[in-house]
Amino acid sequence: MKKVFSAAALLCFSLAVALPAAAGWNPLKGKETPEGQKKASREIAEAVAAFKNKDPSMKVFFSEARGYAIFPNVGKGGIGIGGAYGKGKVFEKEKLIGSTKLMQATIGFQLGGQAYREIIFFKDKKALDHFTSGNFEFSAQASAIAVTAGAATDADYSDGVAVFTMPKGGLMYEASIGGQKFSFDPE
Repeated sequence: MKKVFSAAALLCFSLAVALPAAAGWNPLKGKETPEGQKKASREIAEAVAAFKNKDPSMKVFFSEARGYAIFPNVGKGGIGIGGAYGKGKVFEKEKLIGSTKLMQATIGFQLGGQAYREIIFFKDKKALDHFTSGNFEFSAQASAIAVTAGAATDADYSDGVAVFTMPKGGLMYEASIGGQKFSFDPE
């Protein structure tokens, strides 16, 4: 039993170190270099295109929402205890207004790891201002809509936000966004 617990603890520690790195975060780098900024802009553009291509009905959200936060690469994993991390950008009416980070810690039935994209649409100024205040988080029971062709057609806002995710790879038995917390830094 002690060996199983030690192996699980080692795996959780490895995930805690590897997930931020997989999501593009390096605490030793500090500020993004111009090359890093170009890479981030390219990843954002690719993620927006991927969402629109996967579900053309999502274009309505892009055109009508007050703004959105997009995370081109979120790493998530766990065995009983898990976490997720990703960096993204926040736009208001297609204008970049800041950077954001997503963090999530989870406890419960979960196993595996995955990488995915996430986008949060803000219906109005009030919802966007709430997010950019830096104290935004999803309640424990919050969930997202997995993007498939036509998924956005019947989707609607809940408390001024609509959340969509798109898997990039990996396998994990757990798909909630509950407990995600966000930071915001204006540009």
